[in-house]
Amino acid sequence: MTTLITGGTVVSATGRTTADVLVEGEKITALLAPGAADALGVQAEKIDATGKYVIPGGVDAHTHMEMPFGGTFASDTFETGTRAAAWGGTTTIIDFVVQYPDQRIMDQYHAWHEKAAGNCAIDYGFHQILSDVQDDSLKAMDELIDEGVTSFKLFMAYKGVFLSDDGQILRAFQKAASNGAMMMMHAENGSIIDVLVQQSVSAGKTSPYYHGVTRPWQAEEEATHRAIMIADLTGAPLYVVHVSAKQAVEQIAAARDRGMNVFGETCPQYLYLSLEEQLGAVSEQWGEFEGAKWVCSTPLRSRAEGHQDHLWQSLRTNDIQMVSTDHCPFCMKEQKEMGIDDFSKIPNGIGSVENRMDLMYQGVVGGHISLERWVEITSTTPARMFGLYGTKGIIAPGADADIVVYDPAGHTSIGMGKAHHMKMDYSAWEGYEIDGHADLVMSRGTVVVDETGYIGTKGHGKYLKRGLSQYLI
Repeated sequence: MTTLITGGTVVSATGRTTADVLVEGEKITALLAPGAADALGVQAEKIDATGKYVIPGGVDAHTHMEMPFGGTFASDTFETGTRAAAWGGTTTIIDFVVQYPDQRIMDQYHAWHEKAAGNCAIDYGFHQILSDVQDDSLKAMDELIDEGVTSFKLFMAYKGVFLSDDGQILRAFQKAASNGAMMMMHAENGSIIDVLVQQSVSAGKTSPYYHGVTRPWQAEEEATHRAIMIADLTGAPLYVVHVSAKQAVEQIAAARDRGMNVFGETCPQYLYLSLEEQLGAVSEQWGEFEGAKWVCSTPLRSRAEGHQDHLWQSLRTNDIQMVSTDHCPFCMKEQKEMGIDDFSKIPNGIGSVENRMDLMYQGVVGGHISLERWVEITSTTPARMFGLYGTKGIIAPGADADIVVYDPAGHTSIGMGKAHHMKMDYSAWEGYEIDGHADLVMSRGTVVVDETGYIGTKGHGKYLKRGLSQYLI
């Protein structure tokens, strides 16, 4: 099938131009001057994008579909989560294969393929979590590189679940330095957090607000610095996930100023939400437990301390390179409420895979970032960072036809009963109003969302065998 998207403004990470986009089959074949296709006699189904932006589909490089955590599972399946992503203009996700200490890495990798295969609405890839770095783990890292899994995540928190000690982290980083893998780090000092949590619960301070209080910015900054030092020692590239504290940003910026391959991601919740709002969240149904809706790790930070403003600044200055969601949704009923008397038992996670593109576009409207930077941090850089660029993250001949027609004159209301298609009984973004709207979403040349809603199909999404990072110095 041949499709011509006409009249729109094509926006890339480096600029914008008025052009028509020619799609043949699953690929973009040409960018043409307006009207040139007619002059050339091209026969195509036309999509009118006049007055709208034509951008590459979003790449969300941090999701957790069906993740087992805290005695339950993330509520979105690969089917529901990728469908919700498509609604919001995201056409690629990279999800995390989970390995607990008693599990073989390759067994888990194959298990995640079984979860995702035939279920996804959009294309998907995998990162691999390493929770117990042994000789077999290092061997598996090489095997997974051949399978197109070129990034590995370690944790400095969650003792007995995910936490790796510094010696294990060192060994994994040494392997990455030799095989080119990107090392991802959940950077929080788990030992400090565990003591603070125990002290808080013993003192009767058990509401959701204390989740953030017991995961202070000092624990994030210290762990970020420690991860950077291990990366410096080994020469491995480091990608720090879900950065929320301005002090952690400063550690990343200082490492980059020294020329290191150190990168950071943040998430919409750390740009828009705050610890103060979580403290003040009370509802008739849940009382002060309402704040459990925003329990995630790293936690929300204090607005009074300036973390949100600093994160927006870091996106402008490229001290933080991109925005993912850390999409790990849990319902309030029967999931978050597991911790109704003890915040430490609340499953950690927020659902945002449907809302990321809109929320970051609102950053353009609000003057925080440019239109080009919006595309860069939500699509182009994630594709480059994780070995997908050229196929994903760009509108250019030869790229997959993952395209969003975005209307700046449109409007999106986020919340229950409106634009919410994630498998959750609440929205973290209830009541948010966005001055823009994804009118059409195309995945590999197939329209999956149009003015009538979602028209995609289960199983359309394909597994992406990724290359090494294209973002290294």
